[in-house]
Amino acid sequence: MRPRHIALAVLVAALWGVNFVVIELGLGHFPPLLFSALRFLAAAVPAIFLLGRPSVAWKWVVGVGLVLGVGKFGLLFIGMDQGMPAGLSSLVLQAQAVFTALFAALALSERPGRVRLAGMAVALAGIGVAAVDEGAGGPVLAFVLVVGAAACWGVSNVLTRRAAPADALTFMVWVSAVPVLPLLALSLLFEGPDQGLAALAALDWSGAGIILYVAWISTVFGFGAWGFLLRRYPASSVAPFTLLVPVFGMSSAALVLGEGVSPLRWCAAALLVGGVALTSGVGGRARRTTAAPAPVDTEAAARTEVAAPAVDAEAGVPAAVHTQAAAPVLVRPETGAAVSGPAPATASGRRSAAGAPGPR
Repeated sequence: MRPRHIALAVLVAALWGVNFVVIELGLGHFPPLLFSALRFLAAAVPAIFLLGRPSVAWKWVVGVGLVLGVGKFGLLFIGMDQGMPAGLSSLVLQAQAVFTALFAALALSERPGRVRLAGMAVALAGIGVAAVDEGAGGPVLAFVLVVGAAACWGVSNVLTRRAAPADALTFMVWVSAVPVLPLLALSLLFEGPDQGLAALAALDWSGAGIILYVAWISTVFGFGAWGFLLRRYPASSVAPFTLLVPVFGMSSAALVLGEGVSPLRWCAAALLVGGVALTSGVGGRARRTTAAPAPVDTEAAARTEVAAPAVDAEAGVPAAVHTQAAAPVLVRPETGAAVSGPAPATASGRRSAAGAPGPR
């Protein structure tokens, strides 16, 4: 990756990490379900009127919108409102990589290898250590709600992979429009109209700035930049930067909110981040495909064509458009079978299911 693109990836991870502190501050202004509804409303409007329709079936937009917007963020905001620390939330939420791998194995018949299974076990051990640490001095229900949010995120990742949107930003904007009404209805039902109206009546510049940050900076800019990077580099190169999110989350929570980090929590962080790295295939060796000598049709080789953006089914983003000559015959080293088809643009191999990011 180019240095400026590395800097952009680190910036996005930092913005997503700080976002947990902003959420914590926002919960002092709004009840959790109303806050989540306002976040998605601001993310969808006016962007929804400036972008075209999503390039996927509406069932995927609605499905991801409900699971991600109502499920993940509803549980996350309620869990943090019930006392789950911002820094610990940023850490525990990374368990989404484990849930994504589990649900992909169940729904997509993907068989995780030994390294991924080991990573899942290590990450689950990290969640267990974090649960012990939180159970010693914090509300266990709030912890369970955030774990549930991570599970919902895993489901939404699998749905997004099945949808395979060509434009991640447009897809995310339309997804953001789906949970607004359900969240408002749940807010009226469980939080009551009086609490919501009081929060809106007391809206000040601080509250408005918080909504704009979680909507425009974290969601629209964050995922626009992330989609930009994924269109130019393999997911295996971009996804590891999400491991910086809990680092920025825990650090900013300690600096801004004064949250302490116990030795047990550092241990949980090491286990969870290491397990997620293994589950995501970070540092894994890519599968290589080598070209075998084959007769070349000089007339065909002289012609070049621009391949249509191929959608990576696992990353849910289009592969880079590339110019290539006539397709050679390829030999897969693991089988020795010869197949015809275009030479790969990179040797990065399959992208990890767990590497697919979601909004923070």
